[in-house]
Amino acid sequence: MLGRVNHIAIAVPDLEAASTTYRDTLGARVSAPQALPEHGVTVVFVELANTKVELLEPLGEGSPIAAFLEKNPAGGMHHICYEVADIAEAAESLKAAGARVLGDGKPKIGAHRKPVLFLHPKDFFGTLVELEEV
Repeated sequence: MLGRVNHIAIAVPDLEAASTTYRDTLGARVSAPQALPEHGVTVVFVELANTKVELLEPLGEGSPIAAFLEKNPAGGMHHICYEVADIAEAAESLKAAGARVLGDGKPKIGAHRKPVLFLHPKDFFGTLVELEEV
């Protein structure tokens, strides 16, 4: 079911400072910020040869990233995103196996303009998992 790792997401309290660190200290290529109001975040992608790192900053009231940063004020790893060929098929297979799909269970459009779903971290050893259809 799982394809390659699409990205690893890191919640940060200051997206501009994090982008500067990745660009100027680590020499990485960093995308422009992209606001995703439907997900409550602003993101940038650090482009690597073999995957991406997504830096997330809270956007708006009730952002899930704001709640994460309350518990982890310096930031930290938020989720890992795996690619799947068919997100609806993956969701049905996971539900049949007892995994919980977060939200209303229906895919939303993510930062790459592709359908995404999130899986409950308690079902995956404390790690929030995102699936993205490719």
